[in-house]
Amino acid sequence: MQSLSSKLFNGLQNFGFVAIPMFVLLGEIMNRGGITKRLIQFATVLVGHLRGGLAYVNVIANMFLAAIVGSSNVQTAIMGKVIVPEMEKRGYDKEFSTALTASSSIMGPLIPPSMPFIIYGVTSGASIGSLFFAGIIPGLLFALGFGIIIYAVFRKTESDRMRRSTVKEMAQSLLGVLPALFIPVLIMVGITTGAFTATESAAVAVFAAILIGAFVYRELKLRDVPGILLRTIITTSSVSFLLATTNIFGWVLHLEGIPHKIADIFLSLAGSKFMFLILLNVLLIVIGTFLEGVAGIIFLTPILLPIAAQYGVDPIHLGAIMVINLTIGLMHPPFGTVLYIASATTGVSVERLTVKLIPFLLVMFGILLLVTYLPWTTSFLPGLFAPK
Repeated sequence: MQSLSSKLFNGLQNFGFVAIPMFVLLGEIMNRGGITKRLIQFATVLVGHLRGGLAYVNVIANMFLAAIVGSSNVQTAIMGKVIVPEMEKRGYDKEFSTALTASSSIMGPLIPPSMPFIIYGVTSGASIGSLFFAGIIPGLLFALGFGIIIYAVFRKTESDRMRRSTVKEMAQSLLGVLPALFIPVLIMVGITTGAFTATESAAVAVFAAILIGAFVYRELKLRDVPGILLRTIITTSSVSFLLATTNIFGWVLHLEGIPHKIADIFLSLAGSKFMFLILLNVLLIVIGTFLEGVAGIIFLTPILLPIAAQYGVDPIHLGAIMVINLTIGLMHPPFGTVLYIASATTGVSVERLTVKLIPFLLVMFGILLLVTYLPWTTSFLPGLFAPK
């Protein structure tokens, strides 16, 4: 008991954690600075003329927003308030629109910057820059999978086909959204070239976001700063307290020898890498149903990392599998936070929303298996671009 206070403090003694409040602050600034409506407008110009155009807009806008916010919960809250009412107004089924919005938020933790990848990187010692690149292809696969569902649902209908935008309108919309898209590009280019680390990139991005929101879009006002800082402090405090207490939890687990017992169970059941990956996914899906994603990463990484190494699973690949699994856990009962946020935001009951989520969950599990057994989906881009 005398060691608890020092263990709490030591749980936060990692330079990588500085990125957490910075990326939270970045998301708050960009949201208040007018980014969401410009992303939706640009996505509408690109795909609004297709059958089910606004549904495609939902997915693409979520993909763009993922490159700025990096949180499924935040994305669901934003898009649930903005695009679901618009889809309902244009004749879309409210339950389908809510399910699509909640499902599309899975791209938040995959497309950089990503809070779960930062925490996994700090916990495991893996390169955060490599993890950022590892999430891009899986994130695009999810966008493609949801696009296929939309095509299957709307392929025989002519409803909601908006006028095709002219080249001039597309150019104007692109110019309007370019400053916002500059933020994630700045982050990735900076990490790739070695100009700054993933942690430092968060501070650079915040500075750029302030300039863009205040002087380019002119929607970020001085009076907004107290609210932005307060929301950042609340979010960061909850995550930091979780990180600090998790250090104690990990210490107790180590003293009790629990990681070794779990490793023995895995090694006795999994006779091959193929079986280990199956058991890993089953374990993570079950845990993700009851445990929030960030907490799951912090708790499980020290346990699973040495076991995965025995089966030759790369730490970057393991990180991608963990983040996808635990993010899917946010989508379904009994404790999926995205499910409840979407329900509270749009007014669709959890039971009816769960039913509508079934085809999306099937696509998610299919892509999860693809990423699990095709490691190049997470290693290709890090091998090309991530700093060595």
